[in-house]
Amino acid sequence: MKKLTLFIGTLMTLILLNGCQGGYDDYGNYDNSYSQTNPQNLTTLFLVDANGMSYANIPYKCDSMRSWSQTAANGEFSFIEPEQCEFNFNGLDGIYGDMHDDVIRIVDYTNDGKGGIPYDCANFRGVSTYDDGSFDYDQDDVCTFYL
Repeated sequence: MKKLTLFIGTLMTLILLNGCQGGYDDYGNYDNSYSQTNPQNLTTLFLVDANGMSYANIPYKCDSMRSWSQTAANGEFSFIEPEQCEFNFNGLDGIYGDMHDDVIRIVDYTNDGKGGIPYDCANFRGVSTYDDGSFDYDQDDVCTFYL
C-alpha cells in the first residue's frame, strides 16, 4: 500500500511540475501590447546544429522586442511575423568546409528546415536560407533574418 501511495504521489508531482517551464518568458519582452495578451500571435522556431541538437543561449533581438533575449535550452526563439530578428553568433565558426564548422539550421517544431528565409550577414547580403534551414555566416558574425 505504501508503494502505491508513493507511486501516485510521485506521478502527481511529475504531472504538476511538467507545466512549469523553468521561468523562460517569451512574451514579456515584446513592445507590442497586443502580443502580450495574445501570445498565439508569436511564431516559434528553433536553432539546431547539423545533428538536430539545439543551440541554447544565442543572443537575439527582434523589432518588436524591448531588449536582447537568448534562445532557450531547446534552441527556441519567438517573433511576431513579419519582422527582422538579429542574431549574434559570437563564438561560432560558420565557415563551411573547415574542421571547426558550426552548422546552424532554422527549423520548426517538427525539425523541418525553414528554407527561403532572407537574411544578411557581414559578407552574405541578399541571400536566403537553404532548403534544410542552414545558412552561410562567418566566424563571430551577426546576422539579420527577415522573418
